[in-house]
Amino acid sequence: MKEIYLAGGCFWGVEEYFSRIEGVVDTDVGYANGTKLEPTYKEVCTGLTGHSETTYVKYDESIVTLEHLIQRLFRIIDPTLLNRQGGDIGNQYRTGIYYTDEADRKTIVKVKDEEQKKYKDPIVTEILPLEYYYPAEEYHQDYLKKNPGGYCHVDMSL
Repeated sequence: MKEIYLAGGCFWGVEEYFSRIEGVVDTDVGYANGTKLEPTYKEVCTGLTGHSETTYVKYDESIVTLEHLIQRLFRIIDPTLLNRQGGDIGNQYRTGIYYTDEADRKTIVKVKDEEQKKYKDPIVTEILPLEYYYPAEEYHQDYLKKNPGGYCHVDMSL
């Protein structure tokens, strides 16, 4: 099994979207690459901790490739927007791809470079090693499964 951490605005929709992809065996939402250990949602929303709302994706690479997962992320975000997606604004809503295996960086950059050809403006999606991840509160986990009519900026039909 492999893992990747994906930030695409509000993590509720990103988690639900990736949980539906064949080969994804687990998802979780949390806060990545900020300055405070074990932040709360309220703290992250202040913009002072530097965390991004992020979805952990564990996948079976014999069924789905990292390249495919990154392509799917680019389907549901506007990678040219800094610190916002949909109606959500703030540095916690920035887009990012955080890897734990340095070997994955080459694939991620390759997909980003291909995606850049679709945009006039530069892609601002972060591509960084995962420095820190802390799971979000339980009520955020599988939020859209628990609240099917809940807010979501992600088009699930993609």
